[in-house]
Amino acid sequence: MSQYKKNISNQEKLESPIDFRSDTVTLPSNEMLASINNTKLGDDVYQEDIEVIELQEYAANLLGKEASLFFPSGTQSNLTAMLAHCQRGDEVLIGRHYHTNVYEARGVSVLGGVGICPIDTSASGSMKVSDMLSQIKDNDPHYAVTKLLCLENTFSGKVQPQQELDALAKAAHSKGLKVHLDGARLFNAHIHSGLTLKALTESFDSISICLSKGLGAPIGSLLVSDQATINKALRLRKMLGGGMRQVGVIAAYGMYALKNNVKRLQEDHDNAKYLASGLSSLSELTIDYGENQTNMVFVDCPEQHRESLGKHLFDRNIIISNLDRGRLVCHLGISKEDILAVIDAFKDYFKNI
Repeated sequence: MSQYKKNISNQEKLESPIDFRSDTVTLPSNEMLASINNTKLGDDVYQEDIEVIELQEYAANLLGKEASLFFPSGTQSNLTAMLAHCQRGDEVLIGRHYHTNVYEARGVSVLGGVGICPIDTSASGSMKVSDMLSQIKDNDPHYAVTKLLCLENTFSGKVQPQQELDALAKAAHSKGLKVHLDGARLFNAHIHSGLTLKALTESFDSISICLSKGLGAPIGSLLVSDQATINKALRLRKMLGGGMRQVGVIAAYGMYALKNNVKRLQEDHDNAKYLASGLSSLSELTIDYGENQTNMVFVDCPEQHRESLGKHLFDRNIIISNLDRGRLVCHLGISKEDILAVIDAFKDYFKNI
C-alpha cells in the first residue's frame, strides 16, 4: 500500500481536499440539509412515512413506471431486483465487468441461490446480442434456468448506446427473460445523451437508480418497476434488513437531489473533459476520455512514477484512488478552480523529475 493511501487509512485530516476517488464522497449542501426542516415523518415499515411515499411516487413518474421502493444502498436495490425476478436455481446473465457481477459480493448467489453467467463486453461496456443469446440455456434439467439479463448504464462513466441496450432488451424479452438495469449513474446518461429518463428506461422491467453519487444525497437508492415487482421487492427488502423507520429524514435529501441536482451534472461532465484535456498535454500519461464519457477520467501513469506522484498530489490535498489506469471522478464537490489546481499539480511533478 502506498504511503499516501496509508495516510488516508489512518484518517489523516486534509484541509478542503480535492477528492477524486468517487462521486460517492459528495456532501449535502446547506440547502439540501435545510430540506428536512419540515419533513412529515412516519414509520416506513408501516408505509406511513409521507416523505418516502412522495419520493417513491416522484421517481416512478420520472421513469414512467408504476412504482418504486426506497433502499439504503444500490447494492441492496440491485440484489432485491434480481431476487424478485429469479428463484433459487435460476440464472442471471451479467456483463463480466459490470458492477453487479464484480463489486456486489455475489450476493444473489450467496443469499438467493441464483447463478451468475458472466458475458464478455467491449472495453466501453457494450454487449453483443449474439453473445447474450448464446448463453440462454436450453430447457434441459442439466442446466440452470436463465431468467434475467442485467445491463448497466453508465459503465465506467461511459454512456451506453441506447439502440444497443434496447436491442438487447428486446432479444431477451423474446426469449422470456426479464431485464434489469443498474442505472446508478443513469442521470449522467440522461444529461449526456439528451434522452428523457423514460426513453432511457422504457425497455427495462426494473431499474436501480442512485441518489448518493452525482446527485449529492448522503444515502439512498430506488428500485423502479411495475407494481407486482415492487410488491415482491418490499417483502425481500424486509428480509434483507432494509426496512427502515422514520427514514423520511433521508428521503427528503433524495427528493431535493432529484429536483435540484440533475441538470448540474453537466458541470461535472465539463470539468472531466477539461481535466482530460489538461492532462493529455503530459506525454508521460495515457488519458482515456472519449465522446461517450461523462464524469470520469482514466489516467495511466508509468509504474516508476505512481508512488511518488501519488504522494505529490496527496501533499497538495488531492486524493486519488491509484494511477494504474486510475479513475478520477468529477462531482459537485469539485469546482473548475479545483480542476485547474490539479492540472498544475500534475504538471509541477513532471516538470521537476
